[in-house]
Amino acid sequence: MTTVAAVQMVSTPRVEDNLATVRRLVAQAAREGAQLVALPEYWPIMGMSDSDKVAQAEQEGAGPIQDCMATLAREHGIWLVGGTLPLVSREDGKVMNTTLVYDPQGKLVGRYDKIHLFGFNKGSESYDEARTIVPGEAVGSFEAPFGRVGLSVCYDLRFPELFRAMGECALIIVPAAFTHTTGLAHWEVLLRARAIENQCYVLASAQGGLHANGRRTFGHSMLVDPWGEVKAVLREGEGVISGTLDEAFLASVRESLPALKHRKL
Repeated sequence: MTTVAAVQMVSTPRVEDNLATVRRLVAQAAREGAQLVALPEYWPIMGMSDSDKVAQAEQEGAGPIQDCMATLAREHGIWLVGGTLPLVSREDGKVMNTTLVYDPQGKLVGRYDKIHLFGFNKGSESYDEARTIVPGEAVGSFEAPFGRVGLSVCYDLRFPELFRAMGECALIIVPAAFTHTTGLAHWEVLLRARAIENQCYVLASAQGGLHANGRRTFGHSMLVDPWGEVKAVLREGEGVISGTLDEAFLASVRESLPALKHRKL
């Protein structure tokens, strides 16, 4: 069995503060036995405006945010799925919202650029990620010792065809910064649905609280098993949740209900 953990944060506009927080929480996860740790979306910066992250964008392979993640993976000997960070894009004034994956030696072994960009308007709440983010184009996954790990980000959760395109995964990771409004209505049911229909574990690492910019994120980082049962959850605030991936249980679910083999489309 493999122990995995999700870090939950309430990120600030200050990158330095967020780097310090992630160092502390990843160290906690590693002390608790995690072999794979996932960070939330936007963990390095939740700016006062959407454009603040553009000024912090890094080139792939260089910068303090990436240095921090590589060092944490190497020092703790863990697989680190780095939530998202802003990387330089081909368009001025916009970034890629990117997940980078590091192996236990601190080597970069995977990248996924968020494909589906969030847009929402209800009352005083209004979001349009397309103003500052260029969408990705390729499905992301990587191979870990326990099996394939699928990569997704936040709003991707609403598009089940993306998860089917990953192929058969042992684990799917969902870093997120769900709004409190949409999270209260849809977060858990969507996570459980993705676990059930893909017959795999789902590990979601979230932002969870009231941010300096006034935005309230939903939190509820959680681990869901292939039968759709929530195995661990952290409702709000900073912290770490962890649990185990039971390969024997995963195999038994797929054997007793071979839905993946029954697909026609």
